[in-house]
Amino acid sequence: MRSEDGCAPACSVQEVVDRVAGKWSVCILVAAADGPIRFTELERAISGISRRMLTLTLRNLERDGLLVRTVYPTVPPRVEYRLTPMATELHTALVALTAWAERHRADVAEARRRYDDRANPPEGDSDGLRRS
Repeated sequence: MRSEDGCAPACSVQEVVDRVAGKWSVCILVAAADGPIRFTELERAISGISRRMLTLTLRNLERDGLLVRTVYPTVPPRVEYRLTPMATELHTALVALTAWAERHRADVAEARRRYDDRANPPEGDSDGLRRS
């Protein structure tokens, strides 16, 4: 069985995970967690994001039901973004994931170093075993 967008149900789950796990999506959801936030505040809060990427990611998050965009009839127009209840629930998971990453980043760095040492033995050591 296929959904409207042509994906099987499992594909849609992967699509959702890919969308919310994207670098910019996570940054936006974290930045918007404390309440409504304006475009320019997001732009300042998220280092390295271009205006175009911010705009595209905001649209996608709004389309997916994770952000609500409110336009106020002022000159110039004021636009704010806030998390939906679904995104607030997701934010809880992101906070837990971020805390896990912070606790284990040194462990991951050490595991990578050990792996790289095994994968790239010193010159003249073709079997990958270190000799003293």
